[in-house]
Amino acid sequence: MLPIGSIVNACAIIGGSLIGCFLQSRFPERIRTIVFQGLGLCVLLIGIQMALKVENILIVIFAVLLGGITGEWLRLDTLLDRLGNRFKKLVRSKNATFTDGLVTTSLLFCIGAMAIVGSLEEGIHGDATIIYTKSILDGFAAIAFAATYGTGVIFSFIPVFLYQGSITVGASFFQQYFSDLMIAQITGCGGLLIVGIGINLLELTEIRLANLLPSLVYVVVLTCFFG
Repeated sequence: MLPIGSIVNACAIIGGSLIGCFLQSRFPERIRTIVFQGLGLCVLLIGIQMALKVENILIVIFAVLLGGITGEWLRLDTLLDRLGNRFKKLVRSKNATFTDGLVTTSLLFCIGAMAIVGSLEEGIHGDATIIYTKSILDGFAAIAFAATYGTGVIFSFIPVFLYQGSITVGASFFQQYFSDLMIAQITGCGGLLIVGIGINLLELTEIRLANLLPSLVYVVVLTCFFG
């Protein structure tokens, strides 16, 4: 099955990013700063709304702790930075924030209930309405992020397409694992990571979010056994 919704989502990210990159050079530094701070606040709100949907907080706590330990052990932050920098060299970009933009927006666009539920809905029922709605939101977000981070945001369409497309194509297999409880737990855990993105954008502290990514795997496993 061709994941049309994911293709549209990828195109929306590309289009929004190109507009943002076009606007970037026309923003004075003070405008870019306030846009960056505004994005941070908005991302915090999105993350908090998602995190509050959690059903079993203990499972999420253990998932985040185990995920953080696993991520630090594997040094996922270093791995993602290396991949981002290699891709930067591949496209011959001189943008200093290329990797930050790529990693940050990839996390933001991939983590969330709309990505999971929308992809499943398209794969099972052929209805891509949720993904189309997400595409509009991602497109506008890409404008703002690209105006701040630059060209790295454009290439976040790759992990988004691979992630959502894989769920859509394998929807008949994945469906049995994504109960309402499972989606709520993943959404809550993902919301915490998105809160971390907001904190990083506001430069309150530096959270190595890449090293917390395994928590999304742990929350699925723990929910299966203890949910």
